[in-house]
Amino acid sequence: MHASLLLLLQGGAVPTSPLDLIRIAGPETKAVLVVTAVFSLISWFIIVYKWWHFRSLNRQARRFFDQMERSGTLREAFRNVGRLPASAYTRLFNEGMTFYSELKPGALQGEAAPGTRQGLLPTHLEALKMVLGKEIAEERDALLHYVPWLATIGSVSPLLGLLGTVLGIMNAFVGIASRGSGNLSAVAPGVAEALVATAAGLAAAIPAVIAYNLFVNRVRLLTGELEGFANELIGSMAREGLI
Repeated sequence: MHASLLLLLQGGAVPTSPLDLIRIAGPETKAVLVVTAVFSLISWFIIVYKWWHFRSLNRQARRFFDQMERSGTLREAFRNVGRLPASAYTRLFNEGMTFYSELKPGALQGEAAPGTRQGLLPTHLEALKMVLGKEIAEERDALLHYVPWLATIGSVSPLLGLLGTVLGIMNAFVGIASRGSGNLSAVAPGVAEALVATAAGLAAAIPAVIAYNLFVNRVRLLTGELEGFANELIGSMAREGLI
C-alpha cells in the first residue's frame, strides 16, 4: 500500500472524496490518471472542433442552395457559385462543371464551335460520374478527419483505467501483506484508490464514444446528400441539354 495512504490511515483520517483518493494515490495510478486526462482533453478538443466544422458546413450548404435557387441555369450558377466561400458542395459543383467545360470547351459560355456534337459521349458521361464520385470520396475523408481518434480514445481509455486499477489493487494487497492485516478498514482505502483509475477511464471514454457515433452518422448523412446532389446535377445537365 502506498506510504501516503498508510500515513493517512495511521493518523485516523479516512479519504472521503475522489480528490482525496487521487492525492494519496501511488505513482502508477497517478501516471495512468495523467495519461487519461490528456486523452480526455484531446477528445473534447476534437468534439468541439468537429461540432463547429459541421455547423459551418450546414451554414455553407444553405448559402450554396440559396444561390442555386436564385440562378436560372447551370451556366449562371457556375458563374455565381464562384463568389461563395469554399465548401463541400461548391467544390463538388465546380469539379463537375469544370470537368464538363474541359470536355465541351465553350459550352457553358454558349460559345461551342459550329458543328460540335451536342451532349456527351457515353464514355464522357461515365468519366463525369467518376470525377464526381472521386470528389465525394475526398469530401467524406475530409469530414472524417480526426474522428477515428475518438474511437481510439473510447477504446483505449477504459483499458488504461483498468490497468491503473490492477496496479492499485496489487499495491493494496502488497501493503496488506506487509501490515499483516486483512480487515475491511485496511482493504477498502486501497481498493477505492485503485477504482479511481477505472472511473477516470470511463469518464474519458463515454463522451468520446458518443461523439464518434454521432459524427460518423453525420458524415454518412452528408455523404448521402452529396451523392444525391451529384445525381441531381447530372439530371439538371440533361434537362438543359448539356449532356
